Amino acid sequence: MSDNCFTPGPSPTTVRTADGKVLTAPEGWVVLSPGDAALTRRVKAAGEHWVVQEKKGRKIFSRGVWAPAPTIERIRVELEAERSTEGFAQRKQAAAKRRDKTQSEYVEDFIAAVITLLSFHPSHAELAQRMARAVADHATPVGSGTVARTKRIPVERRAEAAVIAWMRHQTTGYDDMVIARVKGKRREVRRMLAQRSNELLARYRRGETVSDDCPLKKALSGAPSTAGQPPP
Repeated sequence: MSDNCFTPGPSPTTVRTADGKVLTAPEGWVVLSPGDAALTRRVKAAGEHWVVQEKKGRKIFSRGVWAPAPTIERIRVELEAERSTEGFAQRKQAAAKRRDKTQSEYVEDFIAAVITLLSFHPSHAELAQRMARAVADHATPVGSGTVARTKRIPVERRAEAAVIAWMRHQTTGYDDMVIARVKGKRREVRRMLAQRSNELLARYRRGETVSDDCPLKKALSGAPSTAGQPPP
């Protein structure tokens, strides 16, 4: 933790240091709530400030930035003036189009990676298309927080992890399981379910005839196929 990064304190006007010391915000300081990334960046660059973060599980959540009230207000006014110009609106629209194009290309690549991973027998090709679309619809939206959004691993590994995660929730009873709160137990259950999912996928890869009560078929009943559709 850096010198100006803290966790929430015991009261709304306090923060806690890495070694547990409680500090009270200086007089005249207010907290800038998270939500406006540009404003937050400029306030942090303007001078002294305190960043407040809270870790829950493996994720770290921003709880805002403490800084002098006049600094925050000045930068807020400057930013609002910039955002009211026609040039800013045009740049924002162009940036949105670039993001949409990048997202569409990624979804297309992700679907292709899922289909390659599934490698279903030609007799189950249409089901593979529907499954790839269903997995992508769940895993690829911006802000979804799924493994498909990470750039730390290749898209092939993202596709594999996303398929297993989707099957865990859609084709097993995982969501209704009561799992003992024992260290490693949930991971053990997930490994067991992943093995079952891979065994089920193997049947489709071999081209076996699968009954209509197959959990995968049920999960995909009515799901659209990517075949014949324009790129997402």
